[in-house]
Amino acid sequence: MQNILARWAYRYPIKTRRFLEILPGFVSWSLILFPIWGSLLVPTIVAYYIIAFAVYWFYRSASVAVLAVIGHFRLRAAERFDWLGDVKTFPGWKKVKHVILVPTYKEPVTTLVRLLSAIEEQTFPLQNIHVVMSFEEREGEAAEEKRKTLTRQFGKSFGSFLTTMHPDIAGEVKGKSANTSWAARFAKLKLVDERGLDPKFMTVTNADADSILHPSYLAALTYQFLDHPNRYRRIWQPAVVFYNNIWKVPAPIRVLASVWSVVHLYVLMRQGVLINFSTYSTSMQMIIDIGFWDTDVIPEDFRLFFKSFFHFKGDLEVEPIFLPVKQDAPQSTSYFRTLINQYEQVKRWAWGVVDNPYIVVRFLTVPEVPFWKKTVYLWQFVQTHFLWPVNWFAITVGAFFPPLLNPVFARTTLGKTLPQVSSAILTISLVSLVAVWIVHVRQRPKAAGEMSVLRQLLTPVELLLLPVLGFFFSALPGLDAHTRLMLGRYIEYRVTEKV
Repeated sequence: MQNILARWAYRYPIKTRRFLEILPGFVSWSLILFPIWGSLLVPTIVAYYIIAFAVYWFYRSASVAVLAVIGHFRLRAAERFDWLGDVKTFPGWKKVKHVILVPTYKEPVTTLVRLLSAIEEQTFPLQNIHVVMSFEEREGEAAEEKRKTLTRQFGKSFGSFLTTMHPDIAGEVKGKSANTSWAARFAKLKLVDERGLDPKFMTVTNADADSILHPSYLAALTYQFLDHPNRYRRIWQPAVVFYNNIWKVPAPIRVLASVWSVVHLYVLMRQGVLINFSTYSTSMQMIIDIGFWDTDVIPEDFRLFFKSFFHFKGDLEVEPIFLPVKQDAPQSTSYFRTLINQYEQVKRWAWGVVDNPYIVVRFLTVPEVPFWKKTVYLWQFVQTHFLWPVNWFAITVGAFFPPLLNPVFARTTLGKTLPQVSSAILTISLVSLVAVWIVHVRQRPKAAGEMSVLRQLLTPVELLLLPVLGFFFSALPGLDAHTRLMLGRYIEYRVTEKV
């Protein structure tokens, strides 16, 4: 069967791509609408579908709670550990150079100064750190002014402080992936080709402009890089948390940022299916071997993983680094614009489903990859992206449709008990929120006078917003992204506004 599908993909690449672009939206809408029309035709099947989804959600909630708690303790231990001390036990550790790529477009100079100031606080020797700021040429004079300002302030802080302007190039999709690829090629030209640095002893960190690296991050990265015998087939992922402005954003955004920050700890604990996202590191040698980041996509993180995974025939893993990288929660000049920013950010994350054709075609056409391993990662992608818009509908309103729309079924034992059974399972699942909230409270920064003590004490009540927030800032933007891809209405990259 796989060979037949592979031949079809080779013979009809355009039709295959469109079919696989339509598939996620078709699956999403089908699963969302199934409890409605299915309640009229096959209510029993719908009931078991709802119960199965509730059980699945209970399992996910319990897993998040347990693994996030363990991840929190590992993070705290890593923060206290003397990483540089262990690094110095490796002979030749000073040969390791770290390249930090910062693709940026319209970010305020204060945000960039904050990022670079955090890099100055690294425990690893600054002369071994090389920063590449990659501005977009289309930003015009504003980008040039920021480049001059940052060069004056940080030009002599590191081993190199390089700046470049990424031009608009025909065939590229405007966004982080194209800019990152340009920055990486520029770094190779300046550091490898011209200065002769060894790419086998260079790491590359792709950092979002609002990132604040933990002071020990590069030391921990150096340790893991030198300690791993297969270092050129590895990506390293820190814990991304949205705590930079957690006390300044409106309550709905704070709740989302809090939950997502803890969920990222849970994700780090699942190393067998871990895929890099947002800010991450790898080796320069690996980036050169695979031909850098692709320039025809918007989401670069998942694409880099699967490009590398299939290039190396499955010989690739993502390793967690249990140190926090703090980022901004969406914030704008007004309450309403902040909510819009959050919606657009989640829609951009959900747009990662656009990688579906790329992943499936390579799944079919790269037979050297172990079948079980590539199947596990494909399922992880499907579970993350295909079910993104579905989860909320299935676990919140799905159970009410069969007894409501089918009076005959409502009189059966299953029909009478379905809402209660589903609600009971989901209520038990909410217990995991207690663990999530405790982890969040233990690791979030102190308010520093930005909120009154009373408001801080009332923040747990904000969790009551989650059912509504889940619709407007998870299900809806996810469905928006899937539907746009299904209809061929491709989105443009939109940078989350910073203030």
